[in-house]
Amino acid sequence: MLLIGENIHIIAKQVSDAVNQQDKKALQQMAKEQADVGVDYIDLNVGPARKNPEIMGWLVETVQEVVECPLALDSTNPLAVEAGLKVAKWPPLINSASGKGESKEKTLPLAAQYKCEVILSVLTDQGIPSDAEARAESIMETAAYANELGIENERLWIDPILLPVSVAQQGVVACMEFTQMLPDLLPGVKSTIGLSNISNGAPEEVRGILNRTYLVMLDRNGMHSAIVDAFDAELRDLVRGKLPGIVEVIHKVMDGEDVDLASLSPQERDYAKTTKVLMGEILYSHTWLEQ
Repeated sequence: MLLIGENIHIIAKQVSDAVNQQDKKALQQMAKEQADVGVDYIDLNVGPARKNPEIMGWLVETVQEVVECPLALDSTNPLAVEAGLKVAKWPPLINSASGKGESKEKTLPLAAQYKCEVILSVLTDQGIPSDAEARAESIMETAAYANELGIENERLWIDPILLPVSVAQQGVVACMEFTQMLPDLLPGVKSTIGLSNISNGAPEEVRGILNRTYLVMLDRNGMHSAIVDAFDAELRDLVRGKLPGIVEVIHKVMDGEDVDLASLSPQERDYAKTTKVLMGEILYSHTWLEQ
């Protein structure tokens, strides 16, 4: 699975301060640290960038000075996205477009014009589809629109839009089901997801295990890539096959096997419990690990 580092995100105070002060060294250090741990893309998230869309161009140039890792240009503002596209040395990934009218009219054409790849979410003007089938219907329509613009399936990365398990537990399985359906729905497309969404609203001390467990589950269901915390070493180890015992436990729970929790190590037991929560077998609460 490809990993897209999420850590240069304008919502983080360290990043926003560095951007506002145009502190190139701080941002370059963040980029180098992500490249050093082996992420496949570095996401540059400037948010809406309403006041200064040109900041994306400056940020792209700043990062490109020190790393050759491919970039994902992350903004809801097409002007900011284009500012980054204009100065990108290598074709970046646009993050992201959707089925919303404004995005179809202003962001998707940028992928066609600059001949780059683009994340395309299931979001429409009606909101986020409720289940796997509704997501499929939504993305088929938007992908067809992208194809008409000259963006072939091979340049589309499909995002099912993950909601937090704390508020939409049923949607966790729906995203996995949708991922399984994608190769038949749209041959040639890739899949991706904003992994940290799964743990939004959860206590900080359990966010990591939610993210890591779900990534293993998605990987088994064919997910091509994920936008992740690049500095979660255990997450990287799980994806790279360095923790096969934990992956085996997660797979057994997914398969409905009767797993004896008492026979597991404390670490394995926590992953087994978390898998049960994400499969909907245990009702989510902030204290599921203590039960």
